[in-house]
Amino acid sequence: MARADRQPALSLRVILRKGSAFGPGKAELLEHIRDTGSIAAAGRRMKMSYTRAWGLVEAMNHDFAAPLVHSAKGGAERGGAVLTALGAEVLQRYRRMQSASMRATASDLHALRRKLR
Repeated sequence: MARADRQPALSLRVILRKGSAFGPGKAELLEHIRDTGSIAAAGRRMKMSYTRAWGLVEAMNHDFAAPLVHSAKGGAERGGAVLTALGAEVLQRYRRMQSASMRATASDLHALRRKLR
């Protein structure tokens, strides 16, 4: 339920093809991987299990022509994860679409909010 003190919001989920979508959760996961260098740490930031985070990374890597995330197993040299160039591009394009969508719908979102109790 929306609270009166919240600003109107828009959630963008892009259906890339049947069975393949990219939305705010995957974008946030990519940002956290970029920022932490770790799938596990990214998942923790999102209060998500490593298994769930890894599953989302695998799904994204499978959906695109090349991987979005490159990961190395842990061990003596310690593992890690980084966004590939394609991963950075997908994230940038999604955030640009999200921003454009917010600009395009801002007045209607505010008008709808004024109609709420």
